[in-house]
Amino acid sequence: MPRQDDQPKGRALRGRAGRNRSGRGSGRGSAGAIRLWGRHAVEAALTNPNRDAKKLWGTREAIQAMLDDHDAELPASLPVEYAQAADLGRLVAKDAPHQGLVLDCAPLDDVVLDDVLDEAEGRTIVVLDSVTDPHNVGAILRSCAAFDVAALVTQDRHAPPESGTLAKSASGALEIVPWVRVVNLSRALERMSEEGYWRIGLDGDGKAVFPAALPSGPVALVLGAEGEGLRHNVAQHCDSIARLPIASAIESLNVSNAAAIALYAVATREG
Repeated sequence: MPRQDDQPKGRALRGRAGRNRSGRGSGRGSAGAIRLWGRHAVEAALTNPNRDAKKLWGTREAIQAMLDDHDAELPASLPVEYAQAADLGRLVAKDAPHQGLVLDCAPLDDVVLDDVLDEAEGRTIVVLDSVTDPHNVGAILRSCAAFDVAALVTQDRHAPPESGTLAKSASGALEIVPWVRVVNLSRALERMSEEGYWRIGLDGDGKAVFPAALPSGPVALVLGAEGEGLRHNVAQHCDSIARLPIASAIESLNVSNAAAIALYAVATREG
């Protein structure tokens, strides 16, 4: 493995670095680790002080470009292995666009809802009910980062785990937006209400219509899985059920598209 001393000198990327045996497979990290790929996902993880990086693989060109963009060097304690693009392809899921960078790292620490509410300062919260597709969750995280959302909240049993696929879809937002996993989504919605949040469930059959359905205060947007929508008990814990004003020619939107439109509506509301 090439020595880290061969890297150009500069400020260190800030992510924590540790050692771990390299794991090979179809997109799975070594024991206790997850495997990320793609430039945005890997760069964001390496610059996240709350992420414990284990090992980096990459082409010389991709690693050098990353360091040049940040005017930085990699932590001396981070094992680095240079590889050809075809070899990197064997470390990740089939046909995954790794862009010359693959990283093994520890999962992020759990985030507590009460901590998020203490620091939210009225910023929007997004709640997902049984949205299990990692591409959709990743895309929603990306929109959450774009609109400065306080947190993403999911139920621990009805959401995908951290993964390379999700992180690639999030394009770095997995490292930015706090992701709260709760046992009971209804109870979490009750806590948001106690903190002054107006809980709006998005559903194609909702009586209220965006953006008129939006209040002036803090909002929690609640979205369900495509097809099934919000579960009954979750809908019962919403203050209103609203729909997006889409044409009748289209029955519904992809949940990640709906989330982005709703977040834009919240961000641009009057008052």
